[in-house]
Amino acid sequence: MIRLIKTVILIAVFCAATWFGAHWYAEYRVRTAFAEAGLSDRAAACMGERLVRKLSLRQIQRLTALQGAAHTPEGMVEAAHAIDDPRVVKVTATSLLLCSTGFSR
Repeated sequence: MIRLIKTVILIAVFCAATWFGAHWYAEYRVRTAFAEAGLSDRAAACMGERLVRKLSLRQIQRLTALQGAAHTPEGMVEAAHAIDDPRVVKVTATSLLLCSTGFSR
């Protein structure tokens, strides 16, 4: 019985670490992409946090796959249009506006 409890706890810890690790890595990729696109470090960190909180990991993966095509913040919004997902476009555009002006917090 103790062995079963230990196994369940170990599996739960592994799943939690994988879940949070995936989100942390997605936020890192988004933050880096926006920093390279010309946003300040503070605004890029804000973008990473907002996009990871509001989009699914699949949507973020599709957005960061296009990061090479966008070298400006406006280019990232245009790249979001290329994904053809209205939620990605809305969240990216509003986050860019709020984070670049400092109104996000």
